[in-house]
Amino acid sequence: MLAAGVLVGAVNIYLASSMLPTAVAEIGGESFYAWNMTLYLVAMVIATMLVSRFLARWGNAGAYLIGFALFMVGSLACAASPTMPVLLVGRCFQGLGAGLLSGLGFAVIRSALPRRLWTRGNALMSAMYGVGNFAGPALGGLCAQFGSWRLAFVLMAGIAAVCGAAVPRVLPRGERSDAASPVPATSLALAVAATVAVSVAGILHDTMARAAGIAMALLLVVGFVAHERRSARRVFPAATYRAGSTLKWVYLTLGLLSFGVAVESFVPLFGQRLAGLPPLAAGFFGAAVSLGWSLTQIAGSSAVRERTVRQLRTTGPVLLALGFLVQGLLQREHASIWWVIIWAPVLCVAGSGIGLAYPHLSVAAMSAATDPEEGRQAAAAIAP
Repeated sequence: MLAAGVLVGAVNIYLASSMLPTAVAEIGGESFYAWNMTLYLVAMVIATMLVSRFLARWGNAGAYLIGFALFMVGSLACAASPTMPVLLVGRCFQGLGAGLLSGLGFAVIRSALPRRLWTRGNALMSAMYGVGNFAGPALGGLCAQFGSWRLAFVLMAGIAAVCGAAVPRVLPRGERSDAASPVPATSLALAVAATVAVSVAGILHDTMARAAGIAMALLLVVGFVAHERRSARRVFPAATYRAGSTLKWVYLTLGLLSFGVAVESFVPLFGQRLAGLPPLAAGFFGAAVSLGWSLTQIAGSSAVRERTVRQLRTTGPVLLALGFLVQGLLQREHASIWWVIIWAPVLCVAGSGIGLAYPHLSVAAMSAATDPEEGRQAAAAIAP
């Protein structure tokens, strides 16, 4: 069930990215194309930051039921959307559900498995993106190619409903607490405001206005860090901000790897616009990054020697950066099919950097705190 929760969000990422060009052609709103992914990810971050509170208030089964319900409502809203604003609202609900399910997977695994299996447990969660590599683009691309992109969202709602129905049968209710962890409202507001500032800058045409939007986002990020350091209500565990702690560098590296995953949402658009690929083929190109991620983590997650683990943690981000550098140099307008085929192995190499480092960095974050409550917070903070 933990893996199924991650899988729902993984399939939805690739399904939505492969269908968005077709959906935008029907309902309009091309200038807000990037907002589909931005709002989805912002909602995921917000929900993930609230995982500890959901677990304390409703327990394991209750929290999972809420996650699947939110995702189902968002999927139905996307399926029925007549305009881009309605689609964006649906994407927000989808993101809330997917973020809650993803955060729960990492938070519950800490208590559900012995520590020696944490790396493999994290690899299993990440492996769900490998399944999404094929299920998402195949479903979304086929539906878009035959003019039925709305049907794909209906199917996702059905999958969420089936998973939600199975939750009470397979998951223990878990412990509840009346003393739920406080909501880091100020940190949430600063993080969302920074993301909105970047998103607004993306749709502005004036160069100076764009620069001002980016500068505002950077100032809000600085404010987020300053508030987190002195506040008792924070997103990241207190150990992140202690002098000499390596946890801050672990989270920064995880953030860098997450940037690589976000690039996937634009690859189908590039494939359709630059090379004239049909939606199905462009969707599979969009999954190339996670294909490389899934393949490498299967072998990399078994590493236990400290020296090998350190090498994997440092080699991964380098591979990701080199892969995207080469991919940027390969972008051409009116590219031939042979030129576009080169994209696939390059994107796979970039994704392999994520697969090598991510499971071991996740375990480093989960192991950094000795206090159980702080440990759950550290684990839940991996997903954003």
